[in-house]
Amino acid sequence: MGASWFKVLRLASRDYFHEGLMSSCFVLALAAVLGPMMVLFGLKFGVVGAMVDQLIENPLNREVRPVGSGYFDQAWLEKVRARPDVAFLIPRTRSIAATMELNSEHASRIVSVELIASDHGDPLLPPDSPLPQGTTTVVLSQSAAEKLGVASGDTLDGSLARRFRGKQERVHLPLSVAAIAPARAYSRDGAFVSLALLETLEDFRDGRAVPDLGWEGEPAETNRTYPGFRLYARTIYDVAGLRDAFARLNVDVHTRSAEIELVQRMNRNLTAIYWAIAIVGLVGFSLSLGASLWANIDRKRKELSVLRLVGFRTADIVWFPMVQALFTAVLGWALAVAIYQTTALVINDMMAAQLESGQQVCRLLPWHYAIALLLTSTAAVLAAGLAGLRSARVEPSDSLRDM
Repeated sequence: MGASWFKVLRLASRDYFHEGLMSSCFVLALAAVLGPMMVLFGLKFGVVGAMVDQLIENPLNREVRPVGSGYFDQAWLEKVRARPDVAFLIPRTRSIAATMELNSEHASRIVSVELIASDHGDPLLPPDSPLPQGTTTVVLSQSAAEKLGVASGDTLDGSLARRFRGKQERVHLPLSVAAIAPARAYSRDGAFVSLALLETLEDFRDGRAVPDLGWEGEPAETNRTYPGFRLYARTIYDVAGLRDAFARLNVDVHTRSAEIELVQRMNRNLTAIYWAIAIVGLVGFSLSLGASLWANIDRKRKELSVLRLVGFRTADIVWFPMVQALFTAVLGWALAVAIYQTTALVINDMMAAQLESGQQVCRLLPWHYAIALLLTSTAAVLAAGLAGLRSARVEPSDSLRDM
């Protein structure tokens, strides 16, 4: 059987390339259908993919922020932190207590900064960035660092005031700059600090004692509660679930789930439209190719009957149109890829000024090309099945009748 199949392959190949004009028409017809579909999918994947990538890469889109103030104790926070869809959670103290005035020997003015509690796994900070530790180090926002004229390793003077027992008090706290946060992490004047430092500053402002720093006051509370928290979902697809979970707990939260759902809905709709167009195009091409191969079998009925006469079996003859259909599929796919690459290059070049570095409006991944080849080859083989059924009916006696 192997020898017979090889002979069919050789004869079908020679016949296919011998009739180069007709074969080229089949290839061009396929490329004319497949090329625009690849460009269409490349635009869909590039535009929507860029929007999804932007959503994923920006941690603010994964933020779940409570609305207003509440009373969240450590046990409640630990229970929420243990959820598999929560990537990061840290308590937040009162906003009025989460500020500090900073000064440096390189700055001519005092800068008032907002303080943001941070810890390991903070999505706003680079994974390899130093973290604020204890009550001695901070990570400054880029805006605050520029105004203070400091860099990593420099020392700052932090100060805060309170009115306690009828007297105005101000304390100073030396702070070391562990790192400078990226501009996207926090756009205003701010500093990422440890939760311990935030709690210390809140205790001082509330008139409670901080023995570790020698600040006098009333005894500190043992059961601390927090008015809010900073929480980030593990992925953007977990945001809606967390929003619903907090709603069941009667906790109002603000999320960007509407924007996320809009992009997801756009992706689903564009995918449905693309596949509708693709199916219509592939079905139309398959019927056209099948009809052409059917007519080609009728035209070469005498030659095929001679093959039957010299010993080729029905199964061998059936492979004849299928081999030629596969040639059309592979060559048409290759030409379609060339059309897509050229078109994508022009589109991306035209849109380069509106895109960030590395972004593309029209792009496909390697596995997209493989899927296109697989679908095209499958459609071609199914179309050739019609001609294969026709060729199976060719009898050896047909060639003798024509002699």
